[in-house]
Amino acid sequence: MASSKSSIPTEWDFPRLRTSFFFQNEQHPLEFFDVKFYPYNPPGAPPIFAATSKKHVVICRLSQPPDKETNPCEVIQVIRDDDSAKNCSSCWSKNPETGRAWLCIAGNDAKVKIYDVKEGKLVNTLVGHGAGINDLATSPANPLIIASASEDTTVRIWSLATAHAQQPCLCLLGGEGHAWDLLSVAWHDTGRYVLSAGHDQVINMWAIPELPEQHVEVPIIIHYPHFSSSEVHSGLVDCVAFYGDLILSRACHEDVIVLWRIEGFSSDDPVPTPDDAPTTYDPAKQTRSGWTPTLSPDRPVHFTRLLQFHTPECGAQFFMRFRMFHAPGRHPILAFANAKSKTFFWDMSRFLGYAAYMESLRDAQAARQAAPPAKPPWLVVKRAKKGDAASSLRGGADKDSMVSASPDPDPGLWYDSKTLAHWAELYSMSSSHVMVEPHKTVATALDGAFVGRQVGWSPGGEWCVVVGNANRALIYQRWAGGLPADEA
Repeated sequence: MASSKSSIPTEWDFPRLRTSFFFQNEQHPLEFFDVKFYPYNPPGAPPIFAATSKKHVVICRLSQPPDKETNPCEVIQVIRDDDSAKNCSSCWSKNPETGRAWLCIAGNDAKVKIYDVKEGKLVNTLVGHGAGINDLATSPANPLIIASASEDTTVRIWSLATAHAQQPCLCLLGGEGHAWDLLSVAWHDTGRYVLSAGHDQVINMWAIPELPEQHVEVPIIIHYPHFSSSEVHSGLVDCVAFYGDLILSRACHEDVIVLWRIEGFSSDDPVPTPDDAPTTYDPAKQTRSGWTPTLSPDRPVHFTRLLQFHTPECGAQFFMRFRMFHAPGRHPILAFANAKSKTFFWDMSRFLGYAAYMESLRDAQAARQAAPPAKPPWLVVKRAKKGDAASSLRGGADKDSMVSASPDPDPGLWYDSKTLAHWAELYSMSSSHVMVEPHKTVATALDGAFVGRQVGWSPGGEWCVVVGNANRALIYQRWAGGLPADEA
């Protein structure tokens, strides 16, 4: 395994701040609210992202320049919305006939506008919501299917296919789902489940029926979500996402991102029908689930918290969104930017790596090995200060190890309590109530506090872009020396 200090790129490397992109515009003070990378380029093509503000969308291309001084970011298109809308969300699609990139944007005018990115021209407008739209997401299973989350408390599933031109709304998720403005919507990788969340503190998961391929006069209406809970968070939920079959969510004022699972849910099972959704309305029942196991009917477990990621210094800000990079063969990386110019990263592979190493330490101690097994390079040993108790106990022992005569397997006999506590703070999965500290924090020196609104990852994970206030985007790069080789 290559060291993170080596010039050889490694999967364990975190992104490094490469540059700060600043869009100047005198007419409209900008705050970028959303950033999305175009997901349909062939492998190896330069990544392209769209940063969305109230009146503009800035389309940029990233490339690896020959030297560190050259800006890797090139503005290739600026889309100006001359309407009265204040846009805050976007998602990508593509023309089914020509394959050219389409960008969908939405905001407080309740419309979804589709632009041909190459020409910068409006090609279609989707109308149907009764209030502003706060989030858009494209189905991973079909680039022509998008979801919109609105302040009218509903989610609409739209089709951009030619067959649905007369009635593009195929499905409406509403009824007993939400009671207040929606802020976030997310697709499962299968394209058969949708998450929604917002001001009412409720997180819903909806099972999406097979969508019609031909024209329909009336959209399918789903009245009840298959899972609904206001117990995961204690405030408005402004970001929710799938991580495989697990769920990530964040609420304002809590300073945490929660990883949790719906008990009994598996995407390998058949997709339930609308009739399978729990429909009993009980104001005292904060969680309803169509997947609750029947092993304990008296005390059913609807969901389980797994981890909490600490995101300090967010203050009273909301509409702050994390993003998980998750691609086959690459480490999953969670990224989030706070309201004090800091970006946080967590490598999900390190949790499993830590657990495996601690187990190997116990096995080595039980076998009375003279030294601990080889330590992963990202596990940093806390050096004891000269003269303190830990230092005097170790005497002439190696700085990283200490031979123990005890028959009990105890990693603490090789590493001092400060080191073990530091590792547990970053990598332990033993308690769902403990806030896991970021694996890497990047503090950015900017004029005034930078408030991160959204994180975007390039499809291959080489680039991470954070957008927010002050017309600014922070551009992070991984593997500047080239992509890492596949690692075990």
